[in-house]
Amino acid sequence: MATPIETPKASNSSSEFKFNYDIFLSFRGLDTRKKFTDHLYHALNRAGFRTFRDDDEIRRSENINSELQRAIKYSKMSLIVFSEDYASSNACLFEVQTILEHCKKSDHFILPVFYDVDPGRVKEQARDLEKKDSSEKTKGRSAALKEVASMAGMVLQNQEDG
Repeated sequence: MATPIETPKASNSSSEFKFNYDIFLSFRGLDTRKKFTDHLYHALNRAGFRTFRDDDEIRRSENINSELQRAIKYSKMSLIVFSEDYASSNACLFEVQTILEHCKKSDHFILPVFYDVDPGRVKEQARDLEKKDSSEKTKGRSAALKEVASMAGMVLQNQEDG
């Protein structure tokens, strides 16, 4: 994985980011990796977007959470592919919370894509998480899931081409 580059601006002491990625792609692998997300990833790359996908960019033996946080920080935007089981993955919940936190303190942009799942269903899953576990960690992840599911995004149904 490329390391982030920071270069000082000539006029002041703050740093200007040089992004490693245009897009951080968040998705539930078991649901969409071999179908929609794989096609999306390759289409984005063919269109010239440098896209982070965890199975390509995280080196073996690296701390996954810190690598994901770094990739999110050094991406211009995140594209979150919500699927029926996205909310059942702790890794996905970690990503959506990290993405939202980064968005709130930077110019990071989030585009939610609801793949064969209604945004209302994702919000319902967030509420279900809190009912099962009332820990602060779960509450934070649930709140992030609800907030991102409430953003304007794209709703796509799993259907044949044509």
